[in-house]
Amino acid sequence: MRCVASMIPEVEKRFFVMVCVATFLAAGSVRAQTELPPTFEFSFSNPGARSMGFGGAFAALADDATAAFANPAGLVQLVGPEISIEGRSWSYSTPYVSGGRIFGTPTGIGLDSTAGLRTGTSEADLTGLSFLSLVYPTGRWSFALYRHLLSNYEFEGATNGLFSGPWSDEGYQRREFAYDKMVDLQIVSYAVAGAYEVTETLSLGLAINYFDGNLESITDVYGKVQSGLPDDEFFAPIPIVPENRFYTTSVLIADRDWGLNLGIHWRPTERWSFGGFFREGPEFHTVFEARAGPTYTGPEMTDQVIGSDTGNIQFPCVYGLGASYRSGNGRVTLSFEWDRVAYSSIFSGDDELQIDDANELHLGGEYAFLNLAPIVSLRAGVWLDPDHQISYDGDNYVADAVLTEGEDRIHYAAGLGLAFKRFQLDLAADFSELVDTLSLSFIYSF
Repeated sequence: MRCVASMIPEVEKRFFVMVCVATFLAAGSVRAQTELPPTFEFSFSNPGARSMGFGGAFAALADDATAAFANPAGLVQLVGPEISIEGRSWSYSTPYVSGGRIFGTPTGIGLDSTAGLRTGTSEADLTGLSFLSLVYPTGRWSFALYRHLLSNYEFEGATNGLFSGPWSDEGYQRREFAYDKMVDLQIVSYAVAGAYEVTETLSLGLAINYFDGNLESITDVYGKVQSGLPDDEFFAPIPIVPENRFYTTSVLIADRDWGLNLGIHWRPTERWSFGGFFREGPEFHTVFEARAGPTYTGPEMTDQVIGSDTGNIQFPCVYGLGASYRSGNGRVTLSFEWDRVAYSSIFSGDDELQIDDANELHLGGEYAFLNLAPIVSLRAGVWLDPDHQISYDGDNYVADAVLTEGEDRIHYAAGLGLAFKRFQLDLAADFSELVDTLSLSFIYSF
């Protein structure tokens, strides 16, 4: 027996957003379908090409205008006003499930030719103004204004030909509906920051952030509920055309929130410095809606709302500690940072969906040619990006097959700095398996 069907969203709907990428688990009177989210690339990296060249290990250094975000307590190290601007380029390679076998032996007919799941990759190249700041020190105080692009992400992918079976001795086969998904996410923060020099070696900092979050996540589902199809139709591609659309789901965010960024900086000697911070993640209001397509029940219901809901997404808070060492001649600088990312807050209270909190480890170094004019600095860094994919513990067989643990990934970074009397130009690149990032930043002192 052959069965092609999808969820009926108004019967039972369970809604959540994983950092603004939605998954909906639902059960209908015919059968169940899971619309699975793509892997989302979290990034909590510090702004500035100099920090990127250190592999993101900047909390203990925090000695330029980007400290307003990385560790506001470090702002007291600046001796004069500074303006900082940074542009970044991101190249995302996001994997997703494009089809295949959840379980069972493929028949070799049509799309059913893969043992196990097939994967695709969404490629997206983006650019943006990543950071802009103004720092003004006065006495034991230092103040800053900044704009920071926290997230800039896009995804497009489609799934067609996801099979399972046999489910019984009669050889009952199931097929999930085809769907395509697009995600466009951007989060910008605007902040005012201040730091106070408690003693000559100890300073405290505070930033108040205003977050502007915007998300559009659209999923179009194609097909119609039917059974008893011949093999050549059952295993053929489902047409991705408007007249074959079953329904469309959308998740939207257009919300604002406030958050705090706290920092501490301690420099007990000329060579050693230590830093710590806590950054509060924003919470955004989300709106879910499902609209019927032509094959849902008939043309008369096309584009009518068949399900809606609202909720909230709590972005992870991040806190970290760092240490740095500078050689006596000032040529060599080494820096280390440990960051704890509270991913578990995303699914707080959910028994089936989890992301464990994770530890990021950052290590970087710099060698400065102080005898050159301008001063030339070469930098290199490496950092551990731990697994932070959704894990699932429930009775939905599709989610159980697809929402599996990911892998820890290593990022490698390199950078170049040119320091003139009044301004500094920095270049850096960060490479990993899923994301490559390029940065160009400029700091002017006056």
